[in-house]
Amino acid sequence: MIDFHCHLDLYENPTLVSQRVVAEGLYLLAVTTSPRAWAGTRALFASLPRIRIGLGLHPQLIAERYAEVDILCELVSQARYIGEIGLDGSAEHLANIELQTRVFRQILSVCAKDGGRILSIHSRGAASAVLDELERCPGAGVPVLHWFSGSRKELDRAIALGCWFSVGPAMLRGEKGLTLAGAMPRNRVLTETDGPFAQERNKPLMPWDVVLAEDRLGKLWGRPPPKVREQLLQNLQTLTVPQS
Repeated sequence: MIDFHCHLDLYENPTLVSQRVVAEGLYLLAVTTSPRAWAGTRALFASLPRIRIGLGLHPQLIAERYAEVDILCELVSQARYIGEIGLDGSAEHLANIELQTRVFRQILSVCAKDGGRILSIHSRGAASAVLDELERCPGAGVPVLHWFSGSRKELDRAIALGCWFSVGPAMLRGEKGLTLAGAMPRNRVLTETDGPFAQERNKPLMPWDVVLAEDRLGKLWGRPPPKVREQLLQNLQTLTVPQS
């Protein structure tokens, strides 16, 4: 099982969650919301098998913590995965979209200068703007668009730009999410939960709940769960930054 976008440090008891993650043999990308959170999460969990830590600065926190972008950029050389980063164009964050864009552009530029990274990217309400920045900085690495919710036209553009996608149970509950997921290249799809923020039946999704996403992808793809899991594992194994 793969949970490629999970806020491990924000669960009520992250140590217990991590213990079950290890016991289940899950591959997990623990994204973080700030460079300081990355340092703490890395100290706790980076030594555990199959758990990787993403160095992030969440766009919804930019208004208060934009100065931390300099800290993040100094740490890029120590991190293979960068996330959660991106842009949020929803109503409550639209007022600082220009600041978000400057920060996102700076992060992408530093990643490009350091050879590229695997990027877990937030694009709610700002898919076109995110794609504009990725197009502006093609050497930043491999973009994995988390919980993509743009239009079909924006999805087609993302595919043409080489983007990957991480999809979870919450995204795959609705008709729009299923339609978008069905149009994504199967060899560029990974599963996620976005736990503990995303929920199922009013409870936070746990990393092992990616089985729900596997089941829903199976129905979408017309493939049995073992074949879906095999495809996802193959995808993860091929997710690397091209060497220049």
